[in-house]
Amino acid sequence: MGRQFLSKWLLCMAILFLSLNVFAKEMAQSGVVPVAELPREARQTLELIKRGGPFPYAKDGRVFRNFEGNLPKQKRGYYHEYTVKTPGARNRGARRIVSGGDPVSSGEYYYTDDHYATFRRIKE
Repeated sequence: MGRQFLSKWLLCMAILFLSLNVFAKEMAQSGVVPVAELPREARQTLELIKRGGPFPYAKDGRVFRNFEGNLPKQKRGYYHEYTVKTPGARNRGARRIVSGGDPVSSGEYYYTDDHYATFRRIKE
C-alpha cells in the first residue's frame, strides 16, 4: 500500500507541476506590463506613437495582421505595429509595440520582445 500511495502522490505532483507551467505560460502571454517596467526604448516608442510620429523605421505604423492569433480577434486594419529599437541589433530586432484602434488615442497597446510569440498589455 505504501508504494501505491507514493506512485499516486508522484503522479499528482507531476500533474500539478505541468499545470502550473501551463498557467505560467498563459499568464506571460496574456499578462500586463506597467509602462515603468518597459525598456527605455519601448517607452520612447510609445511616446512617438501617442504623438503620431515621426517614426525612425519605414515599416512603423503598418497594419499588423495578428496571424499568430495572440491578440484579441479584430477586423483587418485594427492593429498597427511599431519597432522598438534593440541596442546592438543590425536590423529591426524582435521588439515591437502593437496598437489597437486609433494608435494615438486608443490607449490599447501591447508589447512583445520575442517577435510576436507573446504579448503583454501595456498598463499606463
